Amino acid sequence: MTVPGPTRAGWADSVRLLVIGVLPAFAQGFVLRRPLALRVTAALDTHAWGCRVLDDLRERHGPGPVLVTVFGRTGLVLLSAEDARRVLAETGTSFTSANREKTAALSHFEPDAVLITPGPLKAGRRRFNEAALDGCTADPGFREACRAAVEEEIRPLLAGDTLTWGRFHAAHQRIVRRIVFGDAARDDERITELRDMLRSDGNWAMLHRKRHRLRAELFARTQRYLDLPEPGGLARGVCATPATAETRPVAQMQHWFFAFDAAPISDYLTLGLLACRPEPSARARADRAYLRACVLDAQRLWPTTMVILRDSTTETHWPGGWTVPAGTAVIFCNPFFQRDARRLPYADRFEPEVWLDGRAEADWSIAPFSRGPARCPGKEVVLSTSATLLTGLLARDWRLTSPHRLGPGRPLPRTADHTSLRFAAGDHAVHG
Repeated sequence: MTVPGPTRAGWADSVRLLVIGVLPAFAQGFVLRRPLALRVTAALDTHAWGCRVLDDLRERHGPGPVLVTVFGRTGLVLLSAEDARRVLAETGTSFTSANREKTAALSHFEPDAVLITPGPLKAGRRRFNEAALDGCTADPGFREACRAAVEEEIRPLLAGDTLTWGRFHAAHQRIVRRIVFGDAARDDERITELRDMLRSDGNWAMLHRKRHRLRAELFARTQRYLDLPEPGGLARGVCATPATAETRPVAQMQHWFFAFDAAPISDYLTLGLLACRPEPSARARADRAYLRACVLDAQRLWPTTMVILRDSTTETHWPGGWTVPAGTAVIFCNPFFQRDARRLPYADRFEPEVWLDGRAEADWSIAPFSRGPARCPGKEVVLSTSATLLTGLLARDWRLTSPHRLGPGRPLPRTADHTSLRFAAGDHAVHG
């Protein structure tokens, strides 16, 4: 009896996926967003194009995964929520987060970070990350320092009558440096510059040479904050957490520093959504849990991680009796799953309630902080910081003054240019 093989995309589908799905995302920048490209792709709503290509594949071939070969690399494109859940749940056994392409990109600035650590070293580095982050989260002193950092840095934003992405992002970078490295790093713009230069290199993955001198300088500046007599921020948790020579604490901190930079994008878009919706805005001012749900739904609508990548570590078996060899890339397209109108009645609208009533939590294909063994251990730190920041900003009554499509009257676009949003504050503070 002949065992059926996997569904393979033909050359025409492969070209469509590459041109319509991959190239616009590559132009935006997988690791560091390119503002001009983001403006163009948002105007064209290219994520909607890519989602239509995937939806068409599912319509013609069924919900099972589809094998695609591009430039000699074979990838398994997921099309069903069930397969997405399986891959996330089996990360660490049948699949690894140390995907070849992801490793090539992130190794420019965090070569030993847990996310791209293969093999037995990963478990120890994961335990270190969880212990250091959980220890800080549970420390009232750390929480108070985070609150103070946020409140102090947004005070100038509240004093002005206009808010732009440039002003907001600069303030957020100061907040991130204080939370990750301590207050001593507040004005260390060089450490952010180094990170972003190396992230820009990471956009090119293996096509860009490694700049080892810049990475050494980034690591040395990080170590300087760990060596202070009284380290602050997450650096204090790093110093208090046992580590071996293989743990590479400085490398783990680079991932926190990098991953935290996705937060201002979703926070700024959340502010844009609330500025167009008076009733949700009023509720967000009074209800912190609802405000956190607003942030999570902005991340669902416009995921900062466009693609979750895994590599299979063993031969994997799929419905229909066919197998895929070890070393196959597995591709989980976040905009496709998190805006899947065939499954989610709220796909294209702002719906924070799904994070409060359990619908989003039960659906593993909605994964703004990933899921399973590779879920982000810093989720609580990031969401708490976002809620504190937006609570402070919502003391003013902001309205959008830039052209936008964030209002409730029609489906929200699938590609958003956060850098173009501009706000004006009302004449009075909002109370209550």
